[in-house]
Amino acid sequence: MGNVLNALPKSLHGKAKSDLQAIWMAPTRQEANKAFKHFIRRYEAKYPKATEKLEKDHEALLAFFDFPAERWVHLRTTNPIESTFATVRHRTSRTKNCVTRASFLGLAFKMSEEAANAWRRIRAPEKVAELLGGARYEDGIPVPDDPPDTQKEQREAA
Repeated sequence: MGNVLNALPKSLHGKAKSDLQAIWMAPTRQEANKAFKHFIRRYEAKYPKATEKLEKDHEALLAFFDFPAERWVHLRTTNPIESTFATVRHRTSRTKNCVTRASFLGLAFKMSEEAANAWRRIRAPEKVAELLGGARYEDGIPVPDDPPDTQKEQREAA
């Protein structure tokens, strides 16, 4: 979202942000595509760089619809790695005592350990095993075991 907003003037950030959120907070892929097209129509003429950035990542942006709905809260996050290490980064930049690599690593490890206590627990961990087993989801709902045409063709060719 930040990349798209950076390509827009600050006066439009509020409206554009709500338009972007309408895309990935939609309950179904169809509604998300509708919101996506609305964003493109609204901003494409005046701000083509912003819409290009969004169109380039269209499939990746909506990929979470192929996972269980319980997991969407984790998949919709904008930057899980940055939020994981934000606590460590904020504390170590103000600490003057970390002069050696060993002392810094010890401090960073302890801060990460403490920060982990406040992290959101993973919802529906049992669904991970299903996903690894090949279960398919559409709009967060399990799809009956009917392989797509491409998988059928590959099986027949083998």
